[in-house]
Amino acid sequence: MSLHVELVSPERILYSGEAEMVVCRTAEGGEIAFLTGHAPFLGALDIGLVRIKTTAGTEEVAAVHGGFVEVRNNRVTILSDVAELASQVDADRALRAKEAALAAGADDGEAAMAARRAEIRLAAAAGL
Repeated sequence: MSLHVELVSPERILYSGEAEMVVCRTAEGGEIAFLTGHAPFLGALDIGLVRIKTTAGTEEVAAVHGGFVEVRNNRVTILSDVAELASQVDADRALRAKEAALAAGADDGEAAMAARRAEIRLAAAAGL
């Protein structure tokens, strides 16, 4: 038995398919993994990576900038306002965004969040 996974942003469905496991970071501060038979769950997502281990033996990695995850009846639905699959991340653009955010100063909360989002995009692109 497997999980049916949907990773959705407002623009499109980034991933829809079967998986053995899904790992994501919740806003409560920790990573959580979902396997078949997982208890129903609804949680807020933090800025982080989502890892989908497919039934084909591959791994899809996505950078998400918050959102929600719902697990019910072996279905995992991830909704995020901003999400990118690792294969679609423009690493050069993410690096420039990180450098610009760091140049704005560590005391600027918005710049710190922009740097964090850029770091997650770079991590996804690197397959970390």
